Amino acid sequence: MIGIVDYGMGNLMSVYNALEYIGEDVEICHNPNNLINMSHIILPGVGSFEKSMSSIVNKGFYEILNNLVVKEKRPILGICLGMQIMAKKGFEGGECKGFGWLNSEVIRIDGNQDLKVPHIGWNSVDICNEKPLIMSGLPDNPEFYYTHSYYMKCKENGIVLATSDYGQKITSIVQHENIFGVQFHPEKSQDNGLKLLENFAKVEQC
Repeated sequence: MIGIVDYGMGNLMSVYNALEYIGEDVEICHNPNNLINMSHIILPGVGSFEKSMSSIVNKGFYEILNNLVVKEKRPILGICLGMQIMAKKGFEGGECKGFGWLNSEVIRIDGNQDLKVPHIGWNSVDICNEKPLIMSGLPDNPEFYYTHSYYMKCKENGIVLATSDYGQKITSIVQHENIFGVQFHPEKSQDNGLKLLENFAKVEQC
């Protein structure tokens, strides 16, 4: 069973519908305790880093997520802002502490006249080194749908699985053990996004 964390700032129904479409058992978890029964967790996110972390703490998700992800090693997928708050800190809405699961920080994209911020639309991904299991069955440079103004700058290259080019290298997919994150929206990325979600659902607990 896949649990989608409902902390008040996520595109829940699109993610839910995508998972249901590919035949996965899925539940939107309004209560933190509901996550205990989930084999996999999805952490969505729409909005600012600071407000997102405040909402997670206020709604009681912070401690239980730390326990399930860090201690029990449940597979988790962060989507867009959900990936960003896995970092040590972010600067959207002022400097703010994240979960700290990934040695990284979240900073604003450098925009210019040709490259507007936020970055909205389709972009291809470049895989770093060999193709990771979460991208199994996808083409070499698949396209996904993005909408974001900030991105994750990783201090450990080993956790970066793929990047995209938007006038600079944008971290697109990360993994550290059971922790996965994607900057794009797989639930809005048609067949490529559905395949990635299907691959995540097959990840086994560490």
